[in-house]
Amino acid sequence: MISLAEILVLRGLMPIESLDSLGATASDEFLISELTSEGRVTDTQVASARAAQLGIPFVELADYPVDRAAVELVPVALLRRHEVLPIAIEGNRLLVAMADPGDVIALDDVRASVQLMVRPVLAEHADLRAALARFVRSDGELSDLTTAIVDEAAALDVSASQVAEASDDDAPVVRFVNLLISQGIQDHASDIHIEPGEFELMVRYRIDGVLHVMQRAPKNIQNGVISRLKIMSDIDIAERRRPQDGRMSVRHGERQIDLRVATLPTVWGEKVVMRILDNTNTAMNIEELGLLGRNAVVFKESYTKPNGMILVTGPTGSGKSTTLYTTLKAVARPEINVITVEDPVEYRMPGINQVQVNPKAGLTFASALRSILRSDPDVVLLGEIRDHETAQIAIEASLTGHLVLSTLHTNDAPSAITRLIEMDIEPFLVGSALDSVMAQRLARRLCDRCKAGYEPKPEDLVNLRMGYDPSVAPPTLYNPVGCSNCSNTGYRGRIALHEIMPVTEEIERLSVSRASSLEITQVAVAQGMSTLRVDGWEKARLGLTSIEEVLRVVA
Repeated sequence: MISLAEILVLRGLMPIESLDSLGATASDEFLISELTSEGRVTDTQVASARAAQLGIPFVELADYPVDRAAVELVPVALLRRHEVLPIAIEGNRLLVAMADPGDVIALDDVRASVQLMVRPVLAEHADLRAALARFVRSDGELSDLTTAIVDEAAALDVSASQVAEASDDDAPVVRFVNLLISQGIQDHASDIHIEPGEFELMVRYRIDGVLHVMQRAPKNIQNGVISRLKIMSDIDIAERRRPQDGRMSVRHGERQIDLRVATLPTVWGEKVVMRILDNTNTAMNIEELGLLGRNAVVFKESYTKPNGMILVTGPTGSGKSTTLYTTLKAVARPEINVITVEDPVEYRMPGINQVQVNPKAGLTFASALRSILRSDPDVVLLGEIRDHETAQIAIEASLTGHLVLSTLHTNDAPSAITRLIEMDIEPFLVGSALDSVMAQRLARRLCDRCKAGYEPKPEDLVNLRMGYDPSVAPPTLYNPVGCSNCSNTGYRGRIALHEIMPVTEEIERLSVSRASSLEITQVAVAQGMSTLRVDGWEKARLGLTSIEEVLRVVA
């Protein structure tokens, strides 16, 4: 059999001189690790060469038209266990994509399951995992487990919640909850909602900022599922009359994922919302925030200063925490002291002193901030400015040589000034302390594989009030279409729209004179500030999102 080194040489991926020195004596594993670490070949090129060496086809699943009927032939649990994906049926043969075609146990299990001949094809490992996430879902398995939970409770003559309390790891209610969570993580959901209704239990995932109904289950499994989630989150299962908060940690593949859990009593039972705190989905480089042109320059000038206050504003779920953590990572260095006060601490960051607010113990934002200022900080991050006392201490901290980062709930950047004044902060202090304010929203990002370009009408663009110049030919814009890569939504991932207002001398004077947010907006725009709509237009023009999506998130 021809060696992997010889195939790589024939394909021009490795110089022929290496065949004598490296290729002749090295094992395939050593050869691959050496070449990939040097950046001379990609994982896909290696997988393609390995397929040629074995004499079997190589497929790139991102572009392959996978037959869903083939996928449904094999039980989901078997596909997950062996990491294989059926992709087509050819007569009496089933084509199965594998990262390791030499895994005879996996081939035998698939063959026994479908009673067909199995033909392996090779796929790159990361490509295979991504395809499994798209095509292998837990919906059918969850429905089967729902029935099993009801049957188990009936057989034992107990309630579903008692089954949840006494269950082991293989019990249906445990597997049901584990699958709900793992499917949510796999779908890149930010939140999982378990919602009791009058006749059923509904599960919804928030994916890219939009809620999708993922599962409907009988009402009689409700107590069992909620009790199981409470046990996992270390929440009092006997208390059902008041809201409770907890936290859990689950293993997903090779990662440890934290979830923040909140319960809320409703008329039909307790609603549970789980926020998935996945560090891998959090942008941790300023470049990844998507700041354009002037916005990037103004923001960098603000966070590189040694003192002053930077506020990030927007509604809940607009990515404020991600922006703050990313900024914090950009400014944090071993030679400075960074302390945060958060409620709750969502992401643990090495080298940062993070404080969790605990009102029951008397540790509020204001009291924690007072203590922090006695701990010699250089940079302070406040999770949120909620009241006069916290705002006053934060303002004073920024005026006494500290860089203060925080969030505020306002609709746009100029409104942050009037909001602080409404909190009874002296207007001259607001103008002096504030360095810049960023307002942001999250819009869904168009799927690069299926977005379709179109030519908009100039009159339509003028009516949108997005800063389009009618004297210039309209640019090509894009609409969502939908494909297997984006679960037929037309969107994959999210992008932030920004509005950044530096507090200049003119805006400081307006603050002192208690000007309205409209007057501040007019001056800020005249000085070059791009509003959220205008930034959205720029990102739609670049093909990053659609006009409809910008209008959905921006007033």
